[in-house]
Amino acid sequence: MAKTLLLCDCLKSQTLDPDVIAAGSGLGCSRVHTALCQHQGEAAAQALAAGDVIVACQQERAFFEDLATEIGAEMPGFVDLRDRAGWSDEGADAAPKMAALAAESALRFAAPRSIDVVSEGTCLLIGAGEQVFDTAARLCDTLAVTVLQTDDQDLPADRRFDVIRGTLRQAKGALGGFTLRFDGFRQVLPGGRGPLRFSEPRDGAASDCDIILDISGDQPLFSAHEKREGYLRADPRQPVAVAQAAADAMQLVGTFEKPLYVRLEPSLCAHSRAEQTGCTRCLDICPTGAITPDGEHVSVDPMICAGCGACSALCPSGAISYDAPPVADVFRRIDTLARGYRTAGGQAPRLLVVDAEHGSEMIRLAARFGRGLPADVIPFEVAALAGFGHAEMLAALSSGFATVDVLLAPRTERPTPEFEVSLANAIAGRAAVTLLDMADPDALSDHLYAAEAGTPVATPALSIGTRRQVTRVAATALRPDAPVIDLPEHAPYGAVLVDTDACTLCLSCVSLCPSGALADNEDKPQLLFQEDACLQCGLCANICPEDAITLEPRLNLQPEAMRQEVLNEEEPFACIECGKLFGVKSTIEAVTEKLANHSMYANPNALRMIQMCDTCRINAQYHSENNPFAAGSPRRPRTTDDYLSESPSKRRGH
Repeated sequence: MAKTLLLCDCLKSQTLDPDVIAAGSGLGCSRVHTALCQHQGEAAAQALAAGDVIVACQQERAFFEDLATEIGAEMPGFVDLRDRAGWSDEGADAAPKMAALAAESALRFAAPRSIDVVSEGTCLLIGAGEQVFDTAARLCDTLAVTVLQTDDQDLPADRRFDVIRGTLRQAKGALGGFTLRFDGFRQVLPGGRGPLRFSEPRDGAASDCDIILDISGDQPLFSAHEKREGYLRADPRQPVAVAQAAADAMQLVGTFEKPLYVRLEPSLCAHSRAEQTGCTRCLDICPTGAITPDGEHVSVDPMICAGCGACSALCPSGAISYDAPPVADVFRRIDTLARGYRTAGGQAPRLLVVDAEHGSEMIRLAARFGRGLPADVIPFEVAALAGFGHAEMLAALSSGFATVDVLLAPRTERPTPEFEVSLANAIAGRAAVTLLDMADPDALSDHLYAAEAGTPVATPALSIGTRRQVTRVAATALRPDAPVIDLPEHAPYGAVLVDTDACTLCLSCVSLCPSGALADNEDKPQLLFQEDACLQCGLCANICPEDAITLEPRLNLQPEAMRQEVLNEEEPFACIECGKLFGVKSTIEAVTEKLANHSMYANPNALRMIQMCDTCRINAQYHSENNPFAAGSPRRPRTTDDYLSESPSKRRGH
C-alpha cells in the first residue's frame, strides 16, 4: 500500500500540484492544506491516525511528532518541499522537483551500525594561571578532574581536583579511551605545612582519561583536532569560549553511540605485499590518523575515525567503503531522484550536493530571505562531502542529471573533492561537476540561476554494483564513442606497460598483484594482464628487478579490457634430458653463458644441470660423482659367527 503525502502550502506561500507530485513519486497525495500545524491540526491528526504518512514539512516536525505520540499513531516520515522547492522565484515550476524529493523520502534503509562508547567523566584539564583552577573548580562536581598545570603559579588549597606538572609527550585515543604519557611527571604531595609541594620528576609516566579539555593556548594535541571526539579546545584569551568548552565537557558523561562510519575488507587492500609498499591513498588523506598500516593491509580505528569519507572515495579496490550510509544507498537515492523528476515531466535536472549543517542551512536561508533554488536544481544532502567521490558524481550524470555541483562546507578538507572532481570531469569528457566554495546564500542562488543547465545523457544508466563497476557503466553511457579515456595522474584505473626487452618474465609482479590483474600461464612463459582489474597501486613497478614496468592512468571502455591479454611471452626451454618444457629459453641460455667460466661449473656435467627440469636435475645430482646427498655404506650387523671366529683372548678383551 502506497504511503500518503500530507501536503500543506504554508499559509499559501508556495504552489503545490498534487497530481504531478503523485505521478512522479508514486505516492498518494492529500488535498492541499493551508495550516496543518495550526487550525487544521485535526486534519493532521486524522491523517496520522490512518498511518503510512509522510508529512511535507520539516520546520514543524516536532509538532507532528508530538501529535503522533499524543494520539498513539505511528511516527510519520518527513520531507521538506518548501525550503528546497516551493519557496523559490521558480516555485510555480517546481512540481517535478517536489515529486523527486517526495519519491526519495519514501525510500527505507537499514539502520547504520554503531558501537557504545562509555565515558565515566575522568577529565584532563590543561592550562595555566588562575583560569585553569577556576575552570577545574566549576567542573569538579561533575567530572573527576586532573589539572595539568603549564606554569609554576602557586596552587590553591582546593583538593577537590588533582594537579600535576610535566610534559605531555603523547596522547592517543578518543572519547572514553584516551591514553597519555608524561615526561618530568610531578604530582602534589598533600602533606606538610606551607605551600603544597610536588614529587620528584620522573619520565615515562602513563595514565588515561575519558575527556581532554585543553585551554593552554598551545598547539593542538591532535591533527584535525576539531574531529577528535572527547578533545575540547578553547582559546584562553576568550572567556566565553572557555566557559562553553567546559559546559560541553560536562555533557560527555555516560554511554554514547559511536557510528561505524567505514567498513574494511582487508583481503581487498592493496597497501603492501612482501614488505613492498603499494597503495597509500587512505593513509595519506586521513585527517585524524585513524588509518594505520597493519601488515599487508591497513587498519581503521573506529574510535578515532570522524567519518569524513575521503578514504572511501579514494580507495581503488573498495577495501574501505563508507557505511553510514553504504554507497549502495547513495546510488539508490540518486537514481530515485532522477527517475522521479523525469516521470513528473522534468527534462534536465541539476544536482546540488550539500552537507547537513552548512549546505542545508544555506538552502533554508536562501529560501526564506532570497531567491531560493532554481526549479531544476535538486538538493542532495550527504553525511560526508569528501565521501561523495567520482563514482557518485558519474552515477548522477549517467542517471540523468545534467550537472553536479558540490557545495563545500567550511570544515571540508579540499584535496579529496578537488581530485575526485577532476577525475569525474576527465571521465565525463566535460566540466559537468563543479565545486562551490561560498558562505553567502544569495551568492549561491545567483550562481545557480546564472549557470548553464547543460544537456543530460540521452539514455540514463542504472547505478548498480561496486564503485568501480558503477564508474565503468556510467563512463560507457556518457562517452559511448570514447574507447579509451586519458585520466589524471594517480587515477585508480589504468594499464600496466611492460618493456619486453627488459622483462625477464621472472613473474615477481604476478606474485604481488593484489587484484589479480597480472597473472601467468601455467603452460608457457607468459605475463597476462586484465586492465579493468588494475588498481594502479604500483606494487608491480616497485618489485620489478629490471624496472621494466610503468603505469598509464586511463579508463579503457573496450571489451578487451575485461579479458586477459598477453603483455610479454617467450619460447620455453626444453629439458636436455627428457624434453619437458620449463622456464624461459632466453633466461636459461643467458644464465648458462654467464656461468660457463665460473669455477663451480668447470665440470660440464654441472653446467648441464642448469638446462634440466627439476626432476632430471635431481636425478643427475644423485647419480653424479661427489654427490652431496650420497651416504656411506651401512654398517654390517655383528653376528654370532663373527664373535666365535675371533680368538679367546680377543673375546675376553671385549
